Formats: sequence, structure tokens, C-alpha cells
Amino acid sequence: MKKLLLLHGALGAASVTEPLAGRLNGNFEVHILNFSGHGGAPFAAAFGIEQFTSEVLDFLDKNSLEQVDIFGYSMGGYVALNLARLHPERVGKIATLATKFDWTLEGAERESKMLDPEKIEAKIPAFANLLRERHAPNDWKVLLHKTAEMMLTLGQQPLLTPAVLSQIQHPALICLGDADQMVSLDETTQAAVSLPNGQLQILEQTPHQLEKVNLDVLATIIRSFLLAD
Repeated sequence: MKKLLLLHGALGAASVTEPLAGRLNGNFEVHILNFSGHGGAPFAAAFGIEQFTSEVLDFLDKNSLEQVDIFGYSMGGYVALNLARLHPERVGKIATLATKFDWTLEGAERESKMLDPEKIEAKIPAFANLLRERHAPNDWKVLLHKTAEMMLTLGQQPLLTPAVLSQIQHPALICLGDADQMVSLDETTQAAVSLPNGQLQILEQTPHQLEKVNLDVLATIIRSFLLAD
């Protein structure tokens, strides 16, 4: 049975990917993980794409997984492609959804300003409570600050430019919801075109948040891509 690793997005956790894992378990040996600082996993000394990529590699080693296919949601897709860039032999096929590729300083500053914990607590208390519960015993406000800093770092020096993506040879399915207001069709198309073996898939009536995605449709798309010869 093929081995599949699901990677969550920024401010997410392994628990967010569990419903999707349940839909794929019959076809794959599915693995999930928490990046450090997420889902109760302790913060590491470093925080960011390079750190999370290293954590995936450690997870593969600890679980004796020589090679896995990967589905990465949002930031998880960025990590998956970065792992394929650095350790191509450990990765089979890659599928992503809602992954942002066009990182600029201006865009990162705009995105990072949305991660103000005080504003979130005042204006979206339900979301604040969700983050508090999802990441306990970690301080969710620290997680937001570190995530904002990570965005600014990517804005200054993106890791996956079109030139870098052009060196990744893995079969890759780059998916985007047509109602995603955080990731553009242009940047997603550019990423799919830049990847030598990339494909683009648009999910209809689909917003950015994984919790609002039709997981039956998504599971079918992932299954078809990963199991195709």
C-alpha cells in the first residue's frame, strides 16, 4: 500500500487533516503530524519553512518511511515542495491545495497584519478560542507572532521561486479553490507551469479554509492523482 503524508497549514494542526485522512485510509497508509508550535507540539528553537521541512524529514526517519507521497494544504504544500527540492529521493508524488507561492514583502506585510492576536480576540473571539484550544498548552498568541515573522521572511526571500520550482521533477498536482481569497489563480498557474511535471486543478465553489472544502471531492482528486500510473 502506498504511503501518504498529510501536512497541515499555518495555524493548523494534524487534527485538521484527520477528516481527510479518514477518507483516504482505505487506499493509503496515511500519516499525519504536527509541525512544532502547532497542535500542542512544543516550539522548536527555529520556526519557519526550513524548520518544518527538517521536521518532516525527521518524521520520515523515525517512522522508517523511505519515501512517501505528500498532500500539503496551504503552508504544508510549500513545505512538501521544499522537501522535494532538498531531498528528492524521499518524496514520490505531491498534491497541494491553497498554497501561496507569490511571496513579496508588500504582500507579506499585508498578510502578517491580519495575524494581530489582540484584534482577533476583539473582533473574532470564536476564532481566538479555536486557536487557544487547538494549540494548547502553547500560547496561540506566540504562534501568531511567529507565523507573521515567517511570512515577512518569505516576503524578503521566497524559497520556491519559478526558477526553483523548475528544478523539482516530481509529479505535482497544484490545486486551488475558485473561491480562495488568499491565493490567486495567476500565482497557482505559474507554479504549476513552472514545475516540469506539474498539473493544475481548480476546485469549484471552494474557499481557502480546509474546514470548508468538500473533502469527498478533494479525496477523490487526491486518490485519482496519486494512484494513476
